[in-house]
Amino acid sequence: MKEFNIKTPHLIDGTPEEKRQEILDYFHRTFDLDTELYETVKDDATFYMRADHLRHPIIFYYGHTSCFFINKLVLAGLLPSHINPSFESIFAIGVDEMSWDDLNKENYAWPSVSEVREYREVVRTTIAKLIEELPLELPINWESPFWTIIMGIEHQNIHIETSSVLIRQLPVEKLQSGLFSNICKEDEPVIANELVAVEGSEVNMGKPHNHPLYGWDLEYGSFLETVDDFKASKYLVSNAEFFEFIENDGYKDKQWWTEEGWSWCTYKKAEHPQFWIKENETYKLRLMTEFVPMKWSFPAEINYLEAKAFCNWKSAKTGKKLRMPTESEWYRLVEVSQVKEATDWDVAPGNINLEHYSSSCPVNTFSFGDFYDVIGNVWQWTETPITGYPGFKVHPLYDDFSTPTFDGKHNIIKGGSWISTGNEATLHARYSFRRHFYQHVGFRYVESNHEPDIRVDSYVTDEEVAISCEQNYGESYLGMSKLPLQVLDILKKYVENSSGKRLLDLNCDTGRLAFEAASHFKEVTAIDTSARFIQPAIELQKNGLLRYVIKDEGELSIFKDVLLKDLKLNDNHSRIQFMQDDATKLKDRYTNYDVIVAMNLLEEIRKPKEFLSKIHQRLNADGLLILGSTYEYKESVSQIDNWIGGFKKDGEPIRSIDGISQVLSEHFTQESNPFNLTYPVRKSSRHFEVMSSEVSIWRRKM
Repeated sequence: MKEFNIKTPHLIDGTPEEKRQEILDYFHRTFDLDTELYETVKDDATFYMRADHLRHPIIFYYGHTSCFFINKLVLAGLLPSHINPSFESIFAIGVDEMSWDDLNKENYAWPSVSEVREYREVVRTTIAKLIEELPLELPINWESPFWTIIMGIEHQNIHIETSSVLIRQLPVEKLQSGLFSNICKEDEPVIANELVAVEGSEVNMGKPHNHPLYGWDLEYGSFLETVDDFKASKYLVSNAEFFEFIENDGYKDKQWWTEEGWSWCTYKKAEHPQFWIKENETYKLRLMTEFVPMKWSFPAEINYLEAKAFCNWKSAKTGKKLRMPTESEWYRLVEVSQVKEATDWDVAPGNINLEHYSSSCPVNTFSFGDFYDVIGNVWQWTETPITGYPGFKVHPLYDDFSTPTFDGKHNIIKGGSWISTGNEATLHARYSFRRHFYQHVGFRYVESNHEPDIRVDSYVTDEEVAISCEQNYGESYLGMSKLPLQVLDILKKYVENSSGKRLLDLNCDTGRLAFEAASHFKEVTAIDTSARFIQPAIELQKNGLLRYVIKDEGELSIFKDVLLKDLKLNDNHSRIQFMQDDATKLKDRYTNYDVIVAMNLLEEIRKPKEFLSKIHQRLNADGLLILGSTYEYKESVSQIDNWIGGFKKDGEPIRSIDGISQVLSEHFTQESNPFNLTYPVRKSSRHFEVMSSEVSIWRRKM
């Protein structure tokens, strides 16, 4: 197997030119590994198979990482334009099981494998050239152009691992070993696990923004937690140890399972871990591209729900209070085991970074003092749902990387696996999955009388999103009506017989207009580019409840609960389809609408002129387009050449409404004179910003 050795670069040390070459090498090694991963797929037809019904076919992931590079670099202003707008739309969204993901295969016309392969090579050449030519100053931080490039590389590292899990679920006859030929062939008799004492201590989690290694937004901040004394299992739970639970009818006994776990177990009719294959009375183990006789000393790879059931069962069997470690207890294990950071390795101290095997290995192979596999082999489930540390801020170029998972339903995994590379192999890496998901994840257990303090941010705490929630669902302020309600009045006035019509709400924000319009329209499609903003609307639609926290004064906060029934909006919400998508690169299926509303969108997109020139394609003849904008353009979002107005040309002022008229007049007639909607935006109890959006209404020509 080719040596990849993909360790994330140090972002402070060295000279700019040394760092440029290091990043270029890092980019190519990662791209090589990503390419080799997909070469394990034997034929093109297999790329269109779904390994998991909650995932896109493999072709999506083949194109996704390259598309991510281009979309983020265009957003950052580092590339002047898209390479293939169609690809960069179809491959953009749909990697996690979110309720706004569109997994309907009828909505996609996937390109050929050869077309995607050619696109990947164009992207590779484009990025390499950018790395070679882009000005570079040290240190590299959030504001640096090179941060976006490293973001793309680290994103690719993530998908190397997550795609490997999908490939592991494809039929073995559709695969060839390739990258995964270096499997560990060792196995041992049953390894007896034992509990080893760990002295408690204060553990400081999180890292500062001047940390020398790349990090995702949820890694930053600071959270100090006191960890009590506990005992931890010397080894990860092996297949042999987990088999005791199976033999004891663990999958058939409801008492060991949480309510969520038992619901999953009965729905899946699970009898053993997903990667086990039972043949008569014997078991085989599914590795990446082959079945092998059960490796009893390999770590058990299971989801959180199975691990929790095992801990409950073993607690009853042993009389000990056993559970999985918290995130802070895992960090305490790292401290007592003196685990080095990835950039300090000469050789990986565990089965990680593809430096040893392309599979798991026996749980007693890699020692870290008194414990084994503190990092590497497989990721380890924790009891801790993911949320941000105090001081958490979203990165503006990837504003929905983390916050959609802050729902109490995604638990943190720590430690990395045999295929974890780049940022994934660092000690500060924080990743999470839904509790019923399978990855290359196992677990160890701890004994402790301490009940962990589990932080679940069921309240929206993201400041920008919370401000939007209050603007949409909170009280009325300064004697002004809310913007969504003012827009609703426009719809009532200008749209006749709306009960039989379809509405497209672009830049839907946290969704109030969509909920209101659902009472008047046959169908509402509500689209926003950010999952951060759509998620509260999804929660409200799904559960009838939305909770968020707004600023009062100083450090004081106000907790708000919104009930859909209190707003009298709970009867027709099933008519709404909330989707995450880019309004400037909408998929073909978003068409044949009778009304399109686009409020405050023009100032948020890179090419508003281009958007306006194509929007008629989404609208039926005689349909209405309702545009509203503050015209607060920013050069950080779009260059002046792309603005609709707000500049001088030949010494004369060009106003936005004139620019809008010039673009739309070919396909639209103006329905009324433009007018202003004025509304407040609450920042705190005594801090408001009053905004005014100019609205123009256009009817598509017959």
